[in-house]
Amino acid sequence: MSGGQQAASSKEDEFRIMLMENEQDAARISQFFLSEWSFDDQRHTPGEIEHFRKGPFESLKQMHHKYWYVENEDGDIVGVTSCKENEHRTDGYLWDYLVVHRNYRRFGIAGMLFDALERYIRSINGRYILTYTCDLPEYIPIQRMFQKRGFGLIGRYPNYYYDGEDRIAFYKKLDL
Repeated sequence: MSGGQQAASSKEDEFRIMLMENEQDAARISQFFLSEWSFDDQRHTPGEIEHFRKGPFESLKQMHHKYWYVENEDGDIVGVTSCKENEHRTDGYLWDYLVVHRNYRRFGIAGMLFDALERYIRSINGRYILTYTCDLPEYIPIQRMFQKRGFGLIGRYPNYYYDGEDRIAFYKKLDL
C-alpha cells in the first residue's frame, strides 16, 4: 500500500459521522455550506442560498429530513449530507447535498456520509433514493460517486440552474 493510501486509511478512522439534532449544529452546517471551503462552484442560485440558510433549521421540525456531518480534530465541520422523504411521503427519499471541505477530500468522508444516509433510509424501509447534480466539470467526481454507489442516470433538465448548466438526475432502487 502506498503512503497516500495509508494516510487516507488512517484519516478515515479519525472521522465520526454525527446526526444533526439541534439549532446550534444547524447554524454550523449552514455556515459551512456558505463558506469558501465547501463547494468548488461558488456561483449559487438564490434558491440554493436560501436552502443553505434555512434547510438545516427546517429539518429539525420534519420527521424524515436528516442532516449528517463530520468534524475535524478541532471541532470544525468538514463534511455534510442530507436527505428527506419525497413530498408525497411514499417512502422515496431525496438525497440532497453532499459537501466535503476542500482540504478533507479523498479521505473517504463522502463515502462515510453516504453510507450513514443509506443505512438510515434502509432502516425505515425506504424504497429508493433520488439525487441530482449539475453537469459542469466541477461535478464529475460526484457523478462518478453516484454511479459507483449503484445510481443510474435517469434524466436531464436543460439550463436548470443557469443558461448552459443542466441538472442531471440519478436514481437508486433499494431492495428491501
